[in-house]
Amino acid sequence: MERSLAELALYLNAEVQGDKKRVITGCATLDNADVNQLSFIYDNKYLPALRITKAGVVILSSSFIGECPVDALLVENPYLAYAKAAGFLLESQEESVGIHPSANIGKNCSIPASCIVKANAVIADNVSLGENCTIGYSSVIESGCRIGADTVIMSRATICHDVIIGKRVLIHSGAVIGGDGFGFAKDGECWVKIPQIGTVILGDNTDIGANTTIDRGALGDTVIGNGVKIDNQVQIAHNVVIGDNTAIAACTGIAGSSLIGKNCTLAGGVGLVGHISLVDGVHITAMTMVTSSINKSGVYSSGTPFQKNSDWLKNAVRFKQLNKLFKTINKKQIK
Repeated sequence: MERSLAELALYLNAEVQGDKKRVITGCATLDNADVNQLSFIYDNKYLPALRITKAGVVILSSSFIGECPVDALLVENPYLAYAKAAGFLLESQEESVGIHPSANIGKNCSIPASCIVKANAVIADNVSLGENCTIGYSSVIESGCRIGADTVIMSRATICHDVIIGKRVLIHSGAVIGGDGFGFAKDGECWVKIPQIGTVILGDNTDIGANTTIDRGALGDTVIGNGVKIDNQVQIAHNVVIGDNTAIAACTGIAGSSLIGKNCTLAGGVGLVGHISLVDGVHITAMTMVTSSINKSGVYSSGTPFQKNSDWLKNAVRFKQLNKLFKTINKKQIK
């Protein structure tokens, strides 16, 4: 959509440096933007690109204004302001509300007239949608689900039976919410499946990434708090509880019955064993394996940074020798 610089400034509560009537139609990087596009800068390493940018307007802090050759919007937090401005600029044209003729709708469903149900979607019996929901192409909503207002479920997502989803939730393509948890009991050499009779509860304003899976509880429920943001290809096992406003990056795996506090961050590739807890404000760096509970907020890491293979092989051998070396040193200290 077209927005004037004055409109953007008002929306962002920003100070304008330049032509308030300039019209902006989209976003791009400092390197690639043209006179009709918006860009932003928040780090000194992008200064060379700023100095030669051809963007129509750049969002920046006052510390960069002397280097900016084009119109600018001055804010305290350029990265956050860009996120808001991009959403404001890229608002899609409203789609026609209603149920596509090819959609399959079950019995006793509550679907307000403000909802959009796209082609080939399947909504089973006894499903309730809030106002202004969108169900994407070929998505499946199984029986008994309750979905809050303004929620968007993208194409080919699957919401399994009796899942409860809050308001203003975004679920990306390929996500599966409420599949069976991984529960089996050993019977000799065989495994016997344990029925998973809980459900999944997603709070308001949650985002669920593409191909992420959130398993239903075995007895109780798997609970994702308000404002939680989950990236692509994350696995959350049965009976996990995640506190409000926690963010989890791609390829993280969380085993069953783990409890994660509020305002935590788990970077890419993190692993959590089951039945542990993390207090509020815990931040786990990429590829960390968490094997016990964390009872104090802060930043935690594990693993070994990459190095040349020849060096890694030598260090791997030495790592195996650490216990023997410790015992040798300890004996000498005792003597």
